[in-house]
Amino acid sequence: FSRYRKDYPQCLCVLVVYGCGRPPIEPSITRVVNGVDARPYSWPWQISLQVQSFDGWRHICGGSLIATNWVLTAAHCITRQTYRVYVGKYNLDVEEPGSHAITPQKIIVNKKWNPSLGTLGNDIALIKLSEHVTLSKHIQLTCIPSAGSILPNDYPCYITGWGRLSTNGPIAKKLQQGLLPVVDNTICSQPDWWGHSVRNTMVCAGGNGIVAGCNGDSGGPLNCKSTNGVWEVHGIASFVSALGCNYEKKPTVFTRVSAFNDWINQVMANN
Repeated sequence: FSRYRKDYPQCLCVLVVYGCGRPPIEPSITRVVNGVDARPYSWPWQISLQVQSFDGWRHICGGSLIATNWVLTAAHCITRQTYRVYVGKYNLDVEEPGSHAITPQKIIVNKKWNPSLGTLGNDIALIKLSEHVTLSKHIQLTCIPSAGSILPNDYPCYITGWGRLSTNGPIAKKLQQGLLPVVDNTICSQPDWWGHSVRNTMVCAGGNGIVAGCNGDSGGPLNCKSTNGVWEVHGIASFVSALGCNYEKKPTVFTRVSAFNDWINQVMANN
């Protein structure tokens, strides 16, 4: 907008308003079945959760920026380690303008999460950052779906992350994306699929035996575009089959975010 006052020189002021789920760089969306390199910075809410080790920092999980100082990830990613959250990343091996690491101020794991019984669900955690990020072309927020929303079978969603490129394979350097259509829970809970391991607070996606989440993708988003054109994080990558990452009829299982709206809102309000 611009405003003119006769006692000041003419001033042109540009107000940039960022919403959620509308990346300035649109993802390259295709129906290819294998994972591919994402278009750089086209999933700008994706973060790399890293831990400190004896030889520096290493990526362990993904996550989603849902507020300028809050990240949504999986509870099973959180143990007694020293963490940092890297925002604005695309290539983990390259210094990138605008990307930077932020230390967590506080990490809140859902109290119902039981690491010994992961298939009971509640695999969700929130990380409060020690500073607010500045939103930019490369750093954006994703949207949270409305409470209780459940996507229909075969709804096209995309997993993103730096997880292993195959079972026991190397960690990806560049951010990957893969088409993972939703698998309805009535199918996913069948005996030759996931059976009783799938609960109504979870969402399954994939299961074609070709593309799936893998180690390192945990905590990252299942990105689904709503009917009004915004991207929402409908799932938090939780677990895959012990038989391997790309196993037929064993789709990637995600924590269903829309089952935890009240918990998310309460944690953010109280902290």
